[in-house]
Amino acid sequence: MKAAPVLGHRDEDGALLACLLWEFGPGWRAISSAVLGGGIGPAAWALNAQVVAGYARMDPVEHLLELAPPGPGVGMLTAASVDRFTRAADGGVEVVATVGLRVPTWAAAPEGVPDPELAPIRLPGTGPAPARPHDSGPAPARLPGTVNIIVAVPVAMSDAALVNAVMTVTEAKTQALLEAGFSGTGTASDAVCVAAPERRPGHGPQEPFGGPRSTWGARIARAVHAAVREGAHLWSNRDAPTTQR
Repeated sequence: MKAAPVLGHRDEDGALLACLLWEFGPGWRAISSAVLGGGIGPAAWALNAQVVAGYARMDPVEHLLELAPPGPGVGMLTAASVDRFTRAADGGVEVVATVGLRVPTWAAAPEGVPDPELAPIRLPGTGPAPARPHDSGPAPARLPGTVNIIVAVPVAMSDAALVNAVMTVTEAKTQALLEAGFSGTGTASDAVCVAAPERRPGHGPQEPFGGPRSTWGARIARAVHAAVREGAHLWSNRDAPTTQR
């Protein structure tokens, strides 16, 4: 039985970091781009774990397994504030998202142009930043950013529908970012997970479609759009205090 997402905290690397754990229970599977549990396979849970800015561990899968419950699941990392996660629902579809927009980027960038996402992260109070070319002042502090999205659909979906659902999630995310005034299709490190129950005998066929004009794809699109749009607003106003959910 699917539970509600649970927010927890841990002390790591001298920082208080948040983790968002969503336990679906047995009999679920997911499609994901995450470093842990990526691809299509069984998934009893999904974990979105915050890490410090400038994360340097070379074993992210092992790190996530240290934080995750037992059994198969999906794990993703972000340096964005997981405390500021957003939720939305539409017609039985549920979505949680963490939205960090340090460097929004266009998917199709010219070849050879330096990627600002790879620039060193400097947080306020961590010392001077290198001077910018043709500028006598320091560069502004740059905060971490990634858009991580987890979707739970209450009906079984075919493999093709799950792939189509990932496309729908990405399109809805981009729509929300553009409407919120950000120039880009996302960030270079975004991750997505779409979870659905496995097909059960006597419960009818799997849903064959996940595009934005299919029944369940449309619900996915609206829920993702709402969650990411709210997250983009929170990012723009990130100096305001958070409200615990």
